[in-house]
Amino acid sequence: MEQENTSPKITLDIHKIMTLLPHRYPILLVDRVTELVPHKSIRALKNVSINEPFFTGHFPTRPVMPGVLILEALAQAAALLTFAEDTEPHDPATTLYYFAGIDNARFKKVVEPGDQLILDVTFERKVRNIYKFKAKASVDGKLAAEADLTCAVQHIEKPTVADALPLVTDGKAS
Repeated sequence: MEQENTSPKITLDIHKIMTLLPHRYPILLVDRVTELVPHKSIRALKNVSINEPFFTGHFPTRPVMPGVLILEALAQAAALLTFAEDTEPHDPATTLYYFAGIDNARFKKVVEPGDQLILDVTFERKVRNIYKFKAKASVDGKLAAEADLTCAVQHIEKPTVADALPLVTDGKAS
């Protein structure tokens, strides 16, 4: 008989999420992780508020969350799951997480202000630094969107203060 995984499920509040993801308002789209099982799955949530900046233009008379932002929220949840997959310590200042592909994306339900978007992402496989996931977003138990996500992780050198300063030679900045 197969032994069941009895490790505790991990939860993350917004403060911990902000230490793991480089995103900030207005593009940080995960408010809380309610369940993270390393190497398996994550369930997170996004509280959709009328105060979101995209609602002023999408659409002024009937606000609707753009589908691409639903996919971005799913990708951010996948990133949090990826960081739980890594065997090496994760430093957000030196780790970038990119979308590499979106397949089979379908939008089934409109997401509006006041909705709570539940983000369910399941780990499929990893090859080198490329990760594959199955992702679903739902509202009130009804599927709003789904997609197969491919994401890549890249480690970079830590930027220094000198990297942000202009080079000055002969009194002229370059």
